[in-house]
Amino acid sequence: MKTIITILVSTILVDNYIFAKFLGICPFLGVSSKTETATGMGLAVTFVVVLASIITWLLQTFVLNKFGIEYLQTIVFILVIASLVQFVEMAIKKLSPSLYTAMGVFLPLITTNCMVLGVAVLNITQEYNLFETIINGLGASLGFFLALMLMACLREQLELADVPKSLQGVPIALISAGLMALAFSGFAGLV
Repeated sequence: MKTIITILVSTILVDNYIFAKFLGICPFLGVSSKTETATGMGLAVTFVVVLASIITWLLQTFVLNKFGIEYLQTIVFILVIASLVQFVEMAIKKLSPSLYTAMGVFLPLITTNCMVLGVAVLNITQEYNLFETIINGLGASLGFFLALMLMACLREQLELADVPKSLQGVPIALISAGLMALAFSGFAGLV
């Protein structure tokens, strides 16, 4: 039980994939302007990361390792992630057309979100078992979701603030992200 809690706290707060590993920055900055789109992206990434973690672990363990073709890991993992994103895109288009329209080009970007591939690869390199893999995938995506929502809330507040013209938009978002990364580094003593 201690290992599970350690993995969760570590991936959500201490080793947050955005603030500590710098993975997933593109959707973090691109979709964090409104909480509605940030929520949709966070849920979609959570679904894809957890499912991709499970499927890639199973493929690595029972196919790639068994037949000695570990060198195909990256290609296989990318194909799995791309397939899952297509499934999520079709589901969101069917269930919530407004969210699909709001997310625009950022939904297919989950395919190239390096955090998704990073989690899948790190699950293997950390030699996690299936349960630890699921927990790591869930924690990583919850950490991504937390960072995305915090940034979206902050950016909505910044629209109402008196920000100097030269810092409006992306510059203030990057400054805010840097300050958030510093704040998250304060959790380093937890694990």
